[in-house]
Amino acid sequence: MQLNGRVAFITGARRGIGRAIALKLAAAGADCALLARTAPEELAEEIRGLGRRTVAIAADISDAEAVEIAVKGAVAELGGLDILVNNAGIAEDNLLLRMKLEQWRRVLDVNLSGTFYCTKAAARYLLKSPAGRIINITSVIGQMGNAGQANYAASKAGMIGFTRSIAKEFGSRGVTSNAIAPGFITTDMTSELGEDAKTALLGQIPLGSLGEPEDVAELALFLASPAARYITGQVFNVDGGLVMD
Repeated sequence: MQLNGRVAFITGARRGIGRAIALKLAAAGADCALLARTAPEELAEEIRGLGRRTVAIAADISDAEAVEIAVKGAVAELGGLDILVNNAGIAEDNLLLRMKLEQWRRVLDVNLSGTFYCTKAAARYLLKSPAGRIINITSVIGQMGNAGQANYAASKAGMIGFTRSIAKEFGSRGVTSNAIAPGFITTDMTSELGEDAKTALLGQIPLGSLGEPEDVAELALFLASPAARYITGQVFNVDGGLVMD
């Protein structure tokens, strides 16, 4: 699963799952463009320490023009683009009757429209790659729903439909498009759960523990690699058995 000579563009790369994926791809040989609302300079230095080229970019993926500039800049700096990881996302939870229009719009703008903006901006380069890969980080919430998260669930479900549509559009050019649906992973979001909520949650997970960002990163590496060349349009759960179809 070596990625020598490949260039990856990872959104939401400053922490959590995005950071873990960036480090995993870099360790496998990929040069990395790292995007977050605050440029992840410390991560960039860590990746340079692995002997890889990298660029840290500050941009809001809900801004289509900013995304276009970011992708063009990354390609100019690193010489191409082979792997796109749409990981950036936010949650602004509220019960539907209390949800403000701004909360609905902001979550859809970042999670779903941001994925569209990044993929559209990267497409021209991915279609020229000998091994183009699109990896979208969705969520089990997009599959099962969750009270108080109608906006988040809708955005993540939308990413699944988007993933499969792009797989059909780009498949003839050898570009794969897959999604990873993490369950409850140890991140800043889950750290805010109270002990009672965490205990109740663990009772629903057959493996009895939260996942780690590295669990998601391992699968992302596989999907980015030549080993996954014949896999596209799929959604892979990394959730300890929480969702079983």
